Amino acid sequence: MPVAAAILAVGFWSSASGADSRDAIDNPQSASNTSAPSARELLSLRSPLSGGVIFSPTLSPPTWSPDGSQISFLGSVPGGSLGLWSINPGGGSPQLLVNDVSVSGQPKWSPHGEYLAYISTKGGDSPEIWLWSRQTQKDVQLTHMGENILSMNWSPDGTRIAFSNGRYGNQDVYVVTAPGGKVLRLTSDSRYELFPSWTPDGRQIVFDRLDEAWVRHDLMVMPSDGSSPPHALAEADYFDYRIGAEFGYAPVAPDGQRILFRSERSGWMNYWTVPISGGVPRPLAAESAEQSEAAWSPDGKWVAYVANRNGTAGLYVVAAAGGAPRALVNPSVGIVANIAWSPDSGQLSYTLEEPTAPAELFTVNLQTARVTQLTSPYSSLPRQELAQPRKITYPSADGYTISAYLYEPRNLKPEEKAPGIMWVHGGPHGQWKDSYQPEVQFFVDRGYAVLLPNIRGSTGYGKDFRESIKGCWGHCDLQDVLAGVAYLKRQPYVNAAEMGIHGVSYGGIMTMYAITFAPGVFQAAIPESGYGDWVTFHEWANSLSDMQLITHDLGSFPENQKVLQHSSAIFSVAQVTTPAFIIQGADNIPNPWRPAERSNPEALDFAHALGAHSKLYRYKAYPNNGYYINSFETTQRKLEDMLAFFDQYLKDDLQTAPSAASAATAGESPHH
Repeated sequence: MPVAAAILAVGFWSSASGADSRDAIDNPQSASNTSAPSARELLSLRSPLSGGVIFSPTLSPPTWSPDGSQISFLGSVPGGSLGLWSINPGGGSPQLLVNDVSVSGQPKWSPHGEYLAYISTKGGDSPEIWLWSRQTQKDVQLTHMGENILSMNWSPDGTRIAFSNGRYGNQDVYVVTAPGGKVLRLTSDSRYELFPSWTPDGRQIVFDRLDEAWVRHDLMVMPSDGSSPPHALAEADYFDYRIGAEFGYAPVAPDGQRILFRSERSGWMNYWTVPISGGVPRPLAAESAEQSEAAWSPDGKWVAYVANRNGTAGLYVVAAAGGAPRALVNPSVGIVANIAWSPDSGQLSYTLEEPTAPAELFTVNLQTARVTQLTSPYSSLPRQELAQPRKITYPSADGYTISAYLYEPRNLKPEEKAPGIMWVHGGPHGQWKDSYQPEVQFFVDRGYAVLLPNIRGSTGYGKDFRESIKGCWGHCDLQDVLAGVAYLKRQPYVNAAEMGIHGVSYGGIMTMYAITFAPGVFQAAIPESGYGDWVTFHEWANSLSDMQLITHDLGSFPENQKVLQHSSAIFSVAQVTTPAFIIQGADNIPNPWRPAERSNPEALDFAHALGAHSKLYRYKAYPNNGYYINSFETTQRKLEDMLAFFDQYLKDDLQTAPSAASAATAGESPHH
């Protein structure tokens, strides 16, 4: 169904919520402290689309040039498009290499430094490999596959690039000569094969082969010329609905003897090694933490990796043979990410992000642990203008303890109490971490208490915790949300009678669950880009990743229709008592190559169902964003609309008689 720009659909309204409340969305006004940072200021502190950030090194891991003279990364110029930049590891100003790289990723220097390869859509509709020449200072398109390239790696001699591409309906492994552009297809299995790595002699390629359910990862090894079929070396079980991106590459040691890969066989996502000749895998540095981004040092002596413990991530190094790791960068608060070794193995570059600071680029010396900051935000917004959340835990049903981030309200008037907002992450297998959250900061500065819970299903707390929501979306996980509401209500600065809820994607789904399966708990809800019906979802879904996720967590259709319906909020809208503002993006730019595509109907269908039951709702679709709202200007407008809605329904001083309150809170437990 086509969705017009900035549609505002209104359901059945009471006389107290007619034209005036609709005008609040179109002309948002806030009674909050006007000295608080604006949405534009908060978003500009980190958004590569805003023009307010000179660059953002977090878009893709930086890459060192082979001579160690520069570190290259993706970022934006003020008021400009995404570009490819380089900076001296000793410090200085970044230099622009390529002014426009469009939607892109994975910049990688060739082994001898002649070229910088990256993936971009600027040549057409599909991501292709481009080469920037150090000699000519210009870039040219290398591949013309016409379909998504998800991963790539240079051969050790710099004459070829191995990559994965979905030209024939699933990801296969290819090799292209550079700069010649001659392509050889190496695999043609019906299963997805991607994330290729080379052996140091260039004779073999190691890649990940996913099974049909995207749960099992077989490490495959084959000759780089395709002269014989691949053979399996080891396997790992980990459901990765991001098409293997979380499992990632399995790099080969510089001596060519071992392969490094991620596995949950211990119950935690840790790194293991296995001889390339075959054998029993063994853990590199076993621990009860989620490990990622592991990389061999070029001299083969060390492995560096990131370890995430309850949302705080540090940089660790361990001897290549295994043993006790050493914390090289261990912040008390913050997220280390995007690590990369210097060519001489003496330094590592990384980014560090904190709740009150966007991610910036640093280097650290392996021996002395001396840290050098290379970049700083292009913004005048001081850190003291931002709220520092508290990490808390609270008990939930079934014996679970939930970790969360509590943002205490700012700019409250004397004797004023703040409404509470439960802010649910996406996924569902995502995680709130020690990251900068500009949208949350926006509401905290306007007098709201906000709780970000890592409820059941979140990553970062082991396999059992992540898998605990299989078959019970909207019920077992909702228990953790309701326990978070109870925690918020106990805070002395919170108005226990005014609770809101918001989230994007799965967070939007949970927001729909909360108002249907736990009626009366929330007084305002804003589901963003959510899905309310897993039965009809199978009629229109055009994302294999989403289909794999639903099949893994709730079961296949139609065999598990009862489970899917049980976890579909749309069938329980008759129970809703909460005013809801349903929002989503709407990409109404026609694609001449794919005219049959249509907008995702899910959020609009949920809105229609609310209207059919005379529930108070609003609906707005923001154009030119896809289903998810991601552009800078639109996000700014969205926050203003959300504030107007929450202010109207959570700051209106509406009083409820005791008898009516008893009836409303009777539904605080999820309906099963």
